[in-house]
Amino acid sequence: MEQVVLLDESGQAIGVEDKAIVHHQDTPLHLAFSCYVFNDRGEFLLTQRAHHKRTFPSVWTNTCCGHPAPEEDMKAAITRRLGEELGLTVRGLELVLPGFQYRATMPNGVVENEKCPVFVAFTENTPQPNPDEVAGTRWVGWKEFSAKVLADETEVSPWCVLQIRQLAELGPEPTQWPKGAAADLPPAAHVS
Repeated sequence: MEQVVLLDESGQAIGVEDKAIVHHQDTPLHLAFSCYVFNDRGEFLLTQRAHHKRTFPSVWTNTCCGHPAPEEDMKAAITRRLGEELGLTVRGLELVLPGFQYRATMPNGVVENEKCPVFVAFTENTPQPNPDEVAGTRWVGWKEFSAKVLADETEVSPWCVLQIRQLAELGPEPTQWPKGAAADLPPAAHVS
């Protein structure tokens, strides 16, 4: 049974909950991550969430989102989920937005409520999507894609829109984004 780490507003762990039941109309704040994967041509791997997902089904979004298990290192969790969801191995996995947090409500009232540090990584692999997690993938040019998101000309998940606004502030070239400080991660993300 997959579990998520529940948080207080300061980012301290206050418990765990089964992932299968944590998302509802009063979803508690919990720990998550997002990852943006690029190839050597400067393209970004956009993914479509599986059509049967409880939260934001069929929505196009960043490469990979997920939840670290209790006491699981963030980078280890991201590496695990990229393999499980997309069959990808990556290099250069780095933290870029340590303090990202958002709350988003679906039309049916189900809420996402996460402290969700954002990472960047690079791959030479061809994605092999797991249909339980991912309905589709597309490599897109980052500059064009991010410009369209910022201009409200393309529809992506609510968290992806907010993340791209912050990533754009880091500069136009993902390979040159400054590393985020691990000290700025939520305290629950610091595992020994």
